[in-house]
Amino acid sequence: MNTFTDNFTINGVTLTAQPMARQNEILTPDALEFVARLHRATAERRQELLEARHARRAEIAKGVDPRFPAETAEIRNDPNWRVAPPAPGLTDRRVEITGPVDRKMTINALNSGAKVWLADMEDSQTPSWRNVIRGQINLIDALEDRIDFTSPEGKEYRLRPFEERPTIVVRPRGWHLPEKNMLVDGKPIAGGIVDFGLFFFHNAKRLLSLGHGPYFYLPKIENRFEARLWNDIFVLAQDLLGIPQGTIRATVLIETITAAFEMEEILFELRDHAAGLNAGRWDYIFSIIKNFRTRGPRFVTPDRSQVTMTQPFMRAYTEQLVRACHRRGAMAIGGMAAFVPNRKDPEINATAFEKVRADKQREADDGFDGSWVAHPDLVPVAREVFDSVLGDRPNQIDRLREDVTPDDRALIDLSTCQGTITEGGIRNNIEVGIRYIEAWLRGSGAVAIHNLMEDAATAEISRSQIWQWIYSRAITDQGEIVTRQWVEEILDEEFAKLERFDGDRFRDARELFEECALGAEFPTFLTMPAYARFLCETAGKEDEFEAGLPERQFAAA
Repeated sequence: MNTFTDNFTINGVTLTAQPMARQNEILTPDALEFVARLHRATAERRQELLEARHARRAEIAKGVDPRFPAETAEIRNDPNWRVAPPAPGLTDRRVEITGPVDRKMTINALNSGAKVWLADMEDSQTPSWRNVIRGQINLIDALEDRIDFTSPEGKEYRLRPFEERPTIVVRPRGWHLPEKNMLVDGKPIAGGIVDFGLFFFHNAKRLLSLGHGPYFYLPKIENRFEARLWNDIFVLAQDLLGIPQGTIRATVLIETITAAFEMEEILFELRDHAAGLNAGRWDYIFSIIKNFRTRGPRFVTPDRSQVTMTQPFMRAYTEQLVRACHRRGAMAIGGMAAFVPNRKDPEINATAFEKVRADKQREADDGFDGSWVAHPDLVPVAREVFDSVLGDRPNQIDRLREDVTPDDRALIDLSTCQGTITEGGIRNNIEVGIRYIEAWLRGSGAVAIHNLMEDAATAEISRSQIWQWIYSRAITDQGEIVTRQWVEEILDEEFAKLERFDGDRFRDARELFEECALGAEFPTFLTMPAYARFLCETAGKEDEFEAGLPERQFAAA
C-alpha cells in the first residue's frame, strides 16, 4: 500500500509517508536530528532487549517459573535508597484520566477536573502517521492555548485556564512498535523514541516555563534492563537540550508479569527520574496468558469478566506494588476503571458507578495514591473515594504497607483463581476482538463496546484467551471442550451478527483476529501484523522488531 514514493531525507532521517498539513511544525530539521541521535545511541541495545524478551518467554514456556532475581537481592534488601521526590504537578495524583491525543479528547481530558492526564500515544491510539503527527500538534496547541474543536453537531470545545487543568503525562509507544514511516540508515526508528523525542524536543522548555516538566508513562517494560535503557535515553535527551538531569520524570506501568518480579529494581534504575509505578491491570493479565499459555491447566484463566482485581494473584500483584513504591518514596497509581457512562440509561450508570466506587475504594484502602478513569463522568466518583481516604494530604506515600510480605510464588499462583469458562465468554471475546480491531484499522484506538472502554490491551486478552483455551482443550461450565472447530462455528455466528456499514474494515478485522486467536503461531502483539499489513504507508519486509519473531507453538485442534 505504498502511496507515496517521493521519500525525502532531513538530517539523516528519511520520511516515507505522504506529507500532511502542519507536519513541518513537528518534523523540523533540528527535531529530526535530535530523534536520530537518540535512535543511533540506543538501537543496538534495544534490539538485544527485544531478543531477550523472546528468550525469556521460551524459558517460561519450557517450565521455568520467574522468581525474584537473586543477583539483585542487595538492591531489594538495602533500606536506604529512595527515588527523586515528587516533581511539580505530580505531588497529588488522586485521579488520572487516560485517553488518546486526538483533538476532542485532548480538550475533554484537560477540562475533566482530573489531577493528571495520561496523554496516550500507545494502547488507545492507532499509530497511523496522521495520528502520530496530529497528536504532537494537538499537545503543542494545548500548551500554547490555541486548541479548540467543534463537533459535527456544532458543539464547541474550549480549554479551561491552565491552573485548572491536569498535569500532562505522555505515554509513548512500547519498544516493540516501530515507526516504519521514519527511517535512519534504512531502518525504522522505534515508535517510542519518535513519540518521546518529538514531544520532549518541542515541549520540555515550554513545560518548565509553565511550572511543570516533561513527564512520561513508560509502557510494556519487562525488566530492569529495559528501564535502564529508558534512563540512559533521558540522560542523553536532557544533555542534548541543556536541561538539568532529573527534570524528566517517568511512571512505569507494571503490566508484564516479568516486570512484577523486578519492581524495586525498575525504580532503582530510574531513581533520579522515577515518579512511581502503575498497576496496568489489563496488559498484566494479557502478559500472564501470553507467557504461560502453553503450560497447561495450572495457568488457564476463566472468562475475562471473571479475572477481577479481587482474585488472589491479582491482589498479590497490587499489594506488592504499593509496598515497593512507598518503601522507595514513589507513587503507586491504581488501574483503569473502564466503564463508559451511558447518559441515556441512568439505571445502568448507577450500577456501574457503584462498581467503580468499590474498585477505587479497594485501591485507596490498599494504599494507592491515585487511580485511572477512562471517562470524565468518572472523575468525580474516583475523586470522592480518594478524598475520603487522603483528606488534605496529597498522597499516602508514608503508608509503607509493611504488613505485605514480598512473595514471588503468589504472583503466578493461579490455583486459587475462581471462575469458569463459558460459551458467553467465548462469544464476547470474539465480538469484542473483531469490533476493536475493525475500529483500530479505521484509526480509533479506544472504542466503547457494551459500556466498556476497550483498547489494545483488552483486545489482547480476548484473542489470547481464545488461543489458550483451544491449545489447552479447556472445558466450559457446560462440559464443552473448546476446540478450534467449535470456535470457528461461533465466530461465523458472531460475525454474521455484526452491523456492517459503508467503508467498514470487518473483513480485514476478522482475518487478523483469526490469525492471532486461531493461528498456529502466536503473534506477540496483535497490533504488529495489523500495523505491518494495513497501516504503515510503506510496504516492505519485516524488520528486526518483534513482528519478525512470531512464537511457534501450535494450538490443538
